Amino acid sequence: SESLVVCDVAEDLVEKLRKFRFRKETNNAAIIMKIDKDKQLVVLDEEHEGISPDELKDELPERQPRYPFIVYSYKYQHDDGRVSYPLCFIFSSPVGCKPEQQMMYAGSKNKLVQTAELTKVFEIRNTEDLTEEWLHEKLGYFHVNLC
Repeated sequence: SESLVVCDVAEDLVEKLRKFRFRKETNNAAIIMKIDKDKQLVVLDEEHEGISPDELKDELPERQPRYPFIVYSYKYQHDDGRVSYPLCFIFSSPVGCKPEQQMMYAGSKNKLVQTAELTKVFEIRNTEDLTEEWLHEKLGYFHVNLC
């Protein structure tokens, strides 16, 4: 039986995520990551500035059996008019992946969330679910904690 492989996070990605957390820009931005199976590392796949949830959805591999990890800085308008910029970790687990691949991603996801100190972690089953409404609903659960 194979042991569970949990991938480390590439050093340059750790630094990029740290800088992303403290970015000063007020537009939506995303870092899309993937697993390099040969190196057993979570690595940068793509970066996007000024990207809406719908545009982000279009960047995701729809039918590829891989799990993108997304860190998304989102301009969130509260009901009382305040604006915050929560950092959201979004991951998808598409159907059709091999069980060992699912386990590798699950373990690596937890490592990435810890490394990047992310608290708003959301899962989507289907990339089509990634919409502005979906994100607002998810963030609504956190409204008490958002500053």
